[in-house]
Amino acid sequence: MNNTFDEFLDEELKDPKFRAAYDLLQPEGAFAQALIDAREGYRITQRQLSEKIGISQADISRIEIGDANPTIKTLQRLAAGMNMKLKIEFEPINIDGADLMLTSLNTDAPHPLSRAI
Repeated sequence: MNNTFDEFLDEELKDPKFRAAYDLLQPEGAFAQALIDAREGYRITQRQLSEKIGISQADISRIEIGDANPTIKTLQRLAAGMNMKLKIEFEPINIDGADLMLTSLNTDAPHPLSRAI
């Protein structure tokens, strides 16, 4: 039997323990792939990017394979080196077609980090 990776993954994701571990790692994998796609789309090698922004090629490699936890400043340098800006988003969790949102917030109360103008 000659399964593709996607077929293998679909089968493994039926196991709740595997699914939980996969879901925990998904954001890291998505980030790493986004960085690789951006760099390749810009048509620049890790070494060229390294020379352009002053981060070692080895460190860029570690970031791309998920073996490093770069700071926001490092991510901004990577983005700038590809003539891009860093964009970080928070999205609602979608469960069974319904967005999971906090409904117990008191919207009349000021945000604790806001101040009166």
